[in-house]
This record gives sequence, C-alpha cells and structure tokens, in this order.
Amino acid sequence: MTDGLRNYLIVTGGYWVFTLTDGAIRMLVVLYFHMLGYSPFEVAMLFLFYEFFGIVTNLVGGWLGSRIGLNLTMHIGMGMQVLALAMLMAPDAWLSVAYVMLAQALSGIAKDLNKMSAKASVKTLLPHDDSESKLFKWIAVLTGSKNALKGIGFFLGALLLEWFEFRGALAILSGSLFVVLTGSILLLPAGLGKSKSKPAFNQIFSKTPSINWLSTARFFLFGSRDVWFVVALPVYLYSVFEWSFMQVGGFLAIWIIAYGMVQASAPKLIRQSHHGKGPDGGTAKTWAFILAFLPTMIAAALYVDYEPQTVLIAGLIAFGIVFAINSAVHSYLIVAWSEHDKVSMNVGFYYMANAGGRLTGTVLSGWVYQTQGLIGCLICSSIFVLAAGILSIPLSEIKTNEVRP
Repeated sequence: MTDGLRNYLIVTGGYWVFTLTDGAIRMLVVLYFHMLGYSPFEVAMLFLFYEFFGIVTNLVGGWLGSRIGLNLTMHIGMGMQVLALAMLMAPDAWLSVAYVMLAQALSGIAKDLNKMSAKASVKTLLPHDDSESKLFKWIAVLTGSKNALKGIGFFLGALLLEWFEFRGALAILSGSLFVVLTGSILLLPAGLGKSKSKPAFNQIFSKTPSINWLSTARFFLFGSRDVWFVVALPVYLYSVFEWSFMQVGGFLAIWIIAYGMVQASAPKLIRQSHHGKGPDGGTAKTWAFILAFLPTMIAAALYVDYEPQTVLIAGLIAFGIVFAINSAVHSYLIVAWSEHDKVSMNVGFYYMANAGGRLTGTVLSGWVYQTQGLIGCLICSSIFVLAAGILSIPLSEIKTNEVRP
C-alpha cells in the first residue's frame, strides 16, 4: 500500500466516523426539540447557524487548508464537533434557542472543515496521472459512503435517543469521536495537502467561470433537497403519519443509505466512465432537468390525497436515486476541474455554495411547512431544481478535459 493510499484511507475513516455523529446529532435535535414543544419553524432556526457558519467555513476553510494542511483542518473540525456535542449535554434550562444555535454553529463549522478536508484530499493523495474515470470512481465512493453512513447516523441518533435518552446519546457520540480524533492525529503526517505556495486571502473567490456556474447550480440543487427533507419530512412523518421515533429515524436512515449506495454506483449507472472519460457539464444539466419533475409529481399526488404514504415513500425513492446521481456528478466535476495546487480552495468555494443552499433550504423547510405544508415545500423544491438545471446550461459546452490540468 502506497503512503498516499494509506493516508487517504485514514482520512476517509475519520470522515466516516465524523459523518455518523453528524447524522445522529441532526436526528437527535429535530426529534428531541420537537418533542419539547418547539414549532417546525423554531426547529429549523436551530440549524440556522449550523448552515450559515458552514458557508463561512467553506469559504475560509479551503484557503486555510492550503496554508496549514488538510489534516490539521480536519482535526480542528473533529475537536469542534466533540465540543458541540458536549455543549448539548447541558441541563434543559440551558437549552434556549440561542444556546442550541451556538452549539449548532460549532457543529456546522466542524462538519464543513471535515468535509472539505476529505474531499480535497482525494486529488492530493491519489496519483496525478489517474484517468478521469478512476477519479470519478474515487469521488463517488467517498461521497456515496459518506451519505450511507450519514443515513446510519440518522438511525443511530433515533436509536440512542430511544435507549439512552438525549444526554446519554450525546455522551456516547462525543466519546467515540474523541477516540478517533486521537488516532488520526497519531497516524497522519504533518502538512498533508499543504500548498507549496501561500495563496493570498483574496484568492478564495474563484475566477474560473466553470467553477462559478457549477457552484451556483449546486446552491439550488441542495436547497431543493433540504427545503423538504430537513424539517418538513421528519415532522410530517411523526405528526401526520404518527410514526414513532424509531420509524422516522429508521426510514430516513434507509433512504440516506440507499442514496449513498446510488452515489457510489453512479459511474456504472450513467455509463460515461469508459475509455478514461468521466461525466461533463452536459451530464449535470441533463440530470438536473430530470430531477425537476419529481417533487411536482409527488406534490400533485398528495394534493389529490391519493395513497399519501405509498406516494411519499415511492416518491422519496425516485427522488433519492436521481438526486444521488446529480450530486455524484457535481462532486466529481469540482475536483476534476480544479488544479492540484488550488483544489482545497476551489472545493471550499464550491461547498460554500452548497452550504448556502442548505441554509436557504433549511430555513424554508420550517417556514414553508408551517405556512403551506409539505406540498408547499415540494413545489419550492421543484423550483429550486429547475433553477439548478437552467444554471447548468452554460456547463454543457464545457468538456472535462478542457479545464482539467
């Protein structure tokens, strides 16, 4: 095993464990605070700083990673997540909206430092002469496995809440992540992913049109998912279908796991990785327009009250498959279109747009659900995906080998 592959596996392992805690804490917060009597909009606001500071972190984190090393930014993220979990173990009297938003802010910074470090490491750790199709496979496996584990984290959060209650669950999660952080510090070399040059702070904004168009499309793509998935869906399943915590957590876990498996299989599903070639900008545009129809179809079926549970479950499966392919193509293109020495900055800029979409979707998920219900959230989702497709039209003229160094 080469040193690069060994380090990549260590980084990936740390990313996996972190992802478990990230999925678990999201399910814990949504279910526990809804149970305490928080309205859907108040629950959404608990994630406001989580998503907002994700925007700031991705913007600054890529620049920081290029200067101090990706392993260090990853370890800082893990340490902040341990602290965020510990903060939520405070007595109920402390758990005001402002206090929980602060803890979620730390968790948001932690998550995006960790994600940016792991994604950028793929290009810096693997051989420079890897074909486009091989890079697509590595990115798809990392992204898909992360989302599968986030789904397991959803289930884990619901399970721990059921068995150990809120604070016991948080103690188990924080202790486990601290052990992994210690091992990663001991095993990874210093300066991993550190840029040979020292980029100036004003270079954090991309000047490459392809990166800018792709990042803007990503904003709307992920807003389209979170506008109905983050708050509206779990609250709807719990309050309208009267599912238990375990049923809600288990169902969302299975959905995320399956979604991650589709992402990991994307190179085979879209059949564009032969002869060393990966997907291009046209692929991103096509799959975005395919996705745009699905939320509208689900909303129409719910509006006429046609088998709501069957429609919602089948619709979620279809949405998950197509969304996973969209996400896998995007995740590949941002790495493939980045220069080796600027990959952390470009990936950081791109995931800043991703976090912006998640923030917008999260806030709308609570507000639109409270005022217009799940159908309103689904209509917003279709509008967002349509915007992502329109913004991807300029990408259809760009071929990967034209921008990849």
